Amino acid sequence: MSIHEELVLQDCPFCGGAGLLEEENGWCWYVMCMDCGAQTAHFEYKTPADRLAAAAQAAQIWNIGKVVRADLSE
Repeated sequence: MSIHEELVLQDCPFCGGAGLLEEENGWCWYVMCMDCGAQTAHFEYKTPADRLAAAAQAAQIWNIGKVVRADLSE
């Protein structure tokens, strides 16, 4: 089972859009809304053993609504 299949993401707390768990060049994970662009912080990992934990952290933060959204007016 892949990381994406293991972790469940809630809808975006801002717009209700779908969240997407993204890995950034093999060093961190974050979740981003596919509709409005809201996203979590980046959760770094240094070893393959820490990779799943970092992905789980990003998913958990997303699911409790700790996300940032940059509007066009900002």
